[in-house]
Amino acid sequence: MESRRAKDLLRRARKLSQLVFNPAYRRGLRYGVAAAVEHEQIVKLCKIDVLIDIGANVGQFSLLVLAAHPHANVIAFEPLIEPADRFSRLFRDDDRITLHHVATGSAAGEAIIHVTARNDSSSLLPIGRLQKEINGSEEVEVRKINVSRVDDLIDPNILRGAIFVKIDVQGFELEALKGMAQTLTRVNNIYVEISFVPLYEGQPLVNDIIRWLDSMGFIIQAVHNITRRADGTCVQADFLFGRCESAHSS
Repeated sequence: MESRRAKDLLRRARKLSQLVFNPAYRRGLRYGVAAAVEHEQIVKLCKIDVLIDIGANVGQFSLLVLAAHPHANVIAFEPLIEPADRFSRLFRDDDRITLHHVATGSAAGEAIIHVTARNDSSSLLPIGRLQKEINGSEEVEVRKINVSRVDDLIDPNILRGAIFVKIDVQGFELEALKGMAQTLTRVNNIYVEISFVPLYEGQPLVNDIIRWLDSMGFIIQAVHNITRRADGTCVQADFLFGRCESAHSS
């Protein structure tokens, strides 16, 4: 336990040093937004002209991308008002940014979101036993929010250059993907957090997401940031998918 705590403190110290010494990241700290530097390797590896940030939260991933790719444009989606407001303050008057204050899914309408004390663990699916056990995430309230299909909000004909999709929606990944099938025809890379075990009730797992993306012409290119339980079993990881060559040529 002590070794684990020491590693966590060291990781936080390293992240803080990255944030403090980069002017773009430092700007985020003034708004209480810590750039998601744990994904920096992937972001620098990929060409990104447009980021579609699904589950944008307070803008930590968008901030990371814009620091690495200042020419990029961002189309972001965040349903909860508190993180969306902080996102808006961070990128106020930045014409590279479009923020949609909705959740994304396979069908438009209203839905109930299960809000946790840490809003980045909130989900459109009920909080599962393992999420409480592993991450200590407890539901504090439920809210009614709007859900939209990405395909209804983004005209794929305006997407130019290398399109990068990031998805972090706490178990609702497959529904979000199904609502952007047309948009995905223009996408080069998808970076999505996927679970190996069900943290939310009814949550699709790794094999479900991989199979669906394979059917859309995407293959795994990298796996990063694997989290494990105390016994060593995998809980979650960030998967980078890229369009396979045969899909590019079709």
